[in-house]
Amino acid sequence: MIIAIDGPAAAGKGTLSCLVAKHYRLAWLETGSLYRAVALRMLRNGIFSINPEAASEAAQWLSADELNDPELKTERVGQTASQVAAIPEVRKALVDFQRSFALKPPGSTQGAVLDGRDIGTVVCPDADFKVYITATLEARAHRRFLELCRKGDKISEQEVLELTRERDARDTNRGISPLKPADDSYLLDTTNLSIDAAFTALKTYISGSSD
Repeated sequence: MIIAIDGPAAAGKGTLSCLVAKHYRLAWLETGSLYRAVALRMLRNGIFSINPEAASEAAQWLSADELNDPELKTERVGQTASQVAAIPEVRKALVDFQRSFALKPPGSTQGAVLDGRDIGTVVCPDADFKVYITATLEARAHRRFLELCRKGDKISEQEVLELTRERDARDTNRGISPLKPADDSYLLDTTNLSIDAAFTALKTYISGSSD
């Protein structure tokens, strides 16, 4: 079973994807961490402007160990990752990785959950279940602001709102694999939903009301 979960930043797809994977005992890949890892590798190498050649090389040499670095969740890395994700060579290298994970998940699991921005449309268009999780810009920016505050980041909510707006524009308007729901996606708006309520809605969609 392959479950594809897409959506914009801070809509809740990461948390919900993890819960879905644990519930159905499936492997989980947060694909955004791949692009963040490429961005972090570049930043640590002193590459602060988007260089397609350097980004492509970073993607090809990416290791699984780099996906657990706590710095991946910083706002600077996230913004750089959004720019890196628009580079065709990077996307090709990482899409191959994602498809391999989906078709041959690690361990003894019987399937995989992948979350990102083009899983249902590009990476796994034949996924058994496709979900598009969204929320209003204001709700997502507020969630991200609270998350950054808990980590000690010094940033205003208005700054987070503008950064989220800019990232949405990059993700939805890029020429390759833009962020959009697959035509047959289940749409879930989490603006006014708790995590528990959203998770219940996903289980109902995947398993039916008998789950």
